[in-house]
Amino acid sequence: MAKDKTKGDGEAKPGGKKKMIIIAAGAAVLLAGGVGGGVFFLTKGDSASAATATPTPTLTPGDVTALDPISVNLADGHYLKIGVGLQGVLAASSGHEGSSTGLDGSKAYDLIINEYSNLSMSDLENADQRNHFKDELQGKIIEAYKTHDDKGVATEGVMGIYLTSFVMQ
Repeated sequence: MAKDKTKGDGEAKPGGKKKMIIIAAGAAVLLAGGVGGGVFFLTKGDSASAATATPTPTLTPGDVTALDPISVNLADGHYLKIGVGLQGVLAASSGHEGSSTGLDGSKAYDLIINEYSNLSMSDLENADQRNHFKDELQGKIIEAYKTHDDKGVATEGVMGIYLTSFVMQ
């Protein structure tokens, strides 16, 4: 006689598929809960530290102080006549709305001479190189004009520079 092929020959028992679906659904719920919890705990620390971080003050442009052009001897016997404008920062706490503090150009002149006197005319012929040296000078000038208030908080006196003249000979 032939055996009954409905039981024991590789076919599933009745109710076996339902158990497998329930187990798979339970595993999916646990996995989703684990991922959600991990995201919650990982981002919770970032938002907590961001909430305690001190906000960066927004700098408002003030007046531009144009410095008289100066001549700088270049390294190869040529010279550069360069003029610079200093973009000041509006002093919000000074009570003088619409003006920035007066800027003394002495620090900027000193930095210009130090930055450009070691360069040659060929170093400054290319516009990309000129912009590179201007960016370096700007960073040094911004750092030189930083001031601190009575609470020790750094406030910037210069936020940028402009080249108002640039003549090599």
